Amino acid sequence: MNAYDWLVNLPIADADDACRVIEVSFNNGTRKDYYRNGTFQYFEKGDLITVEGVAGFDVGEVQLTGEIVRLQLKKRGIEEFSPDMRKVLRRAGDRDLELSKQNKAREAEALIRSRAIAKQLRLNMKVSQVEFQADGKKATFFYIADDRVDFRELIKVYASEFKVKVEMRQIGARQEAGKVGGIGSCGRELCCATWLTDFKSVNTAAARYQNLSINQTKLSGQCGRLKCCLNYELDTYLDALQGFPENADLLRVARGTATLIKKDIFKNLMWYVLPDSNKQYPVTIERVQKIRSLNHQNIIPEELEAVDVTTMKQKEVEPEFVDVVGHITLKSLEKADKKRHQQQRPQQQRPQHGQHPKGLQKSGDQQGGQETGQGQGQQRQRPQQQRQAPQGQQQRPRPENKSGQGQQPNRQQQNRPNPNRQQPPRGQRPSGEGEAKKD
Repeated sequence: MNAYDWLVNLPIADADDACRVIEVSFNNGTRKDYYRNGTFQYFEKGDLITVEGVAGFDVGEVQLTGEIVRLQLKKRGIEEFSPDMRKVLRRAGDRDLELSKQNKAREAEALIRSRAIAKQLRLNMKVSQVEFQADGKKATFFYIADDRVDFRELIKVYASEFKVKVEMRQIGARQEAGKVGGIGSCGRELCCATWLTDFKSVNTAAARYQNLSINQTKLSGQCGRLKCCLNYELDTYLDALQGFPENADLLRVARGTATLIKKDIFKNLMWYVLPDSNKQYPVTIERVQKIRSLNHQNIIPEELEAVDVTTMKQKEVEPEFVDVVGHITLKSLEKADKKRHQQQRPQQQRPQHGQHPKGLQKSGDQQGGQETGQGQGQQRQRPQQQRQAPQGQQQRPRPENKSGQGQQPNRQQQNRPNPNRQQPPRGQRPSGEGEAKKD
């Protein structure tokens, strides 16, 4: 039940008027108390300090300081300047912490032993928790009992067994659940262990107003009592039920007397059941009021005129499933993919993009004795041949490139005179030129 210190960052206007009381928690926050800081030391939240105890000292953790403590004192009805308030001694040292750790380790064994002693004495009580003081001179036994317990003999046995001063404190089942802690059916930490400070009485009428089934296992919490959360929405239900007609538990119709079974405050419907069937009929509030007025006039209507709940409910449009895998792409990745696909394209399909001269195609067709694999192999070597050729000169076509797939000059380069080109002797022509002129 921690309180948030929302005033911790505010500057102190008057140091003399500041609150000198500190809220200190013990045993991991299961118990809290208030102590006056008579020292000149300033303590912050989380500091371990040594405070006055019963005939000794105790070690606790600072929980709240400053002006927010005054609000807590007012809430709990504690006077700030009470002379009975204990004081803060000092900041906890290594010796204090070591002694507190040794005595805290005795609590688990003392709890088992104290329960066995109470059982031997045949006392109708349950010891839920044992808390030792830091110096080991006092022990507090928290117990649960339905009736009054005479534990005068029990205190003597406890004092001789544990060699401490014994204090017995009775708590309720809900307070025990707050000390032990746990997870509720809602999946969250118990309210009594986190923020709930006062426990209001809960009865089954709260469940009936909320149309809950009276099931003890479902309505009970970790403590075995009715859940505290049954009171959270009770006021909302009571306000909503004021709009429903009263004395409408029985309605007379032609088929018999309809009996009210539940009220739906969300849809403003009243559910009735007829004696000849187990079917439940939802009826609107206006229709119920009209049937009541007719019954007062000794007029029995034919039917209840139940409402079709399925048509009243709006259908929720479910979004269609969309597979977004692969839909998100980047332009840089698309460019890289296109470039990679162009490089992996088969080399034999590249000449199809450009049209060769007819003469060259014909010369390749006339000399088609070359194998396809040889032409492909020469086609792969074509870039190297272009790199080796000097700039401004053309390589003379070789006889193995007669398949039409090898390196061929363009039409413009054929007609353009090349001054650097060696003229062949008369009577000799390069292969391919004669056939092109014939065409």
